[in-house]
Amino acid sequence: MPKDMTIHTSDTAIFERRESAARSYCRGIPTVFASASGSIMRGADGAEHIDFLAGCSSLNYGHNDPDMKAALIAHLTADGIAHGLDLHTTAKAAFLDAFESHILAPRGMDHRVMFTGPTGANAVEAAMKIARKSTGRTNIVAFTNGFHGVTMGALAATGNGYHRGGAGMETQGVTRVPYDNYADGLDSAALLDQMLSDNSGGIDAPAAIMLETVQGEGGLNAASAEFVRAVADIAKRHGALLILDDIQAGCGRTGKFFSFEEMGVMPDLVPMAKSVSGFGLPMALVLVRPQHDVFGPAEHNGTFRGNTHAFVTARVAIEKFWADSAFEADLSRRAALIETRLTELASLIPGAYLKGRGLMRGVDVGTGELAGAICKRAFQGGLIIETSGNEDQVVKVLAPLTTPDALLSRGFDILLDAARDVLSTTKIAAE
Repeated sequence: MPKDMTIHTSDTAIFERRESAARSYCRGIPTVFASASGSIMRGADGAEHIDFLAGCSSLNYGHNDPDMKAALIAHLTADGIAHGLDLHTTAKAAFLDAFESHILAPRGMDHRVMFTGPTGANAVEAAMKIARKSTGRTNIVAFTNGFHGVTMGALAATGNGYHRGGAGMETQGVTRVPYDNYADGLDSAALLDQMLSDNSGGIDAPAAIMLETVQGEGGLNAASAEFVRAVADIAKRHGALLILDDIQAGCGRTGKFFSFEEMGVMPDLVPMAKSVSGFGLPMALVLVRPQHDVFGPAEHNGTFRGNTHAFVTARVAIEKFWADSAFEADLSRRAALIETRLTELASLIPGAYLKGRGLMRGVDVGTGELAGAICKRAFQGGLIIETSGNEDQVVKVLAPLTTPDALLSRGFDILLDAARDVLSTTKIAAE
């Protein structure tokens, strides 16, 4: 008989004893979770928590979507391929067909799909390598507060000094410039263009310019469409590829499947991960325009680029949510609900303001201490929510896109009550 693995919420000794100190989210969310469905996570003690984190946008369609789960169980029961390297499989073919039919073709995208190792960082690494090989250049232009991963190439493009410090050595190959609205009165795109046009500007001709249209970990800084179009034009005029990192902002998080839709740009490379599989299964890819599909066989590879279980659930996610316009149309309504409730939160705190776009929103409350205290109190009230930003000062909402209105409202009620409780015990007075 298998050993009973039941564990009580308070029994965290094994994690303290054996898990690396690199663990992160569990420090602020100190519960042993046992099950989850939709937008609810349940602890081993049976306590329910509304999920406003969603695997850091890896679970845009909620936990254990029944249709994805049924398809995966059917695949397992039929002894379907589990791991296929980059062999042709029926599951991969079905995913590619759905992705082509419902995502790429309707948006006029001719991109090929490159499967990488299963993390977002690996997709970014691949995109940077493609740009360098395609152009023969080495420099990548990235932006302040950008976050692209913590492996060495991606880490060089990541702005956060704490994460870059973990490398233990100098990171190279990236020039960092100000993001949109980084400083009052600064036209960041014009500055970048001027520096690239000036032989003494100090920036080597770049292989690519890489950015997130909404900086998830950087504090929900949202670039304007005008800025993104200007950067795309600068890249084209200076012979660089445009990489739009949609790892966290993609798959509907900003209201469209891609965060750059309706901005009037066509990126050369699009790294994607997180919610691509739809079910929280590891899966990452890079969309590559055909003229830049320059890698030879296995020049960039990864053993688990053939996670067939992820192909199965990813296909269902696309066919269920993106085969027609109904889901996307409803996202704008949900985004409005989130904005309304976050405006209530901001009104409680002097100087607080909304950030982000679509369903990737939050409130900058001024300090990481206050944001952390609000999130901690919210967790005690039954809500899972986290912070982001250069000082962790943004209370960040990443609720599943499928969260029912009533549950979404309950979650915000908990969040606002938490903020009021924290504010009543601090020196910050509510207006």
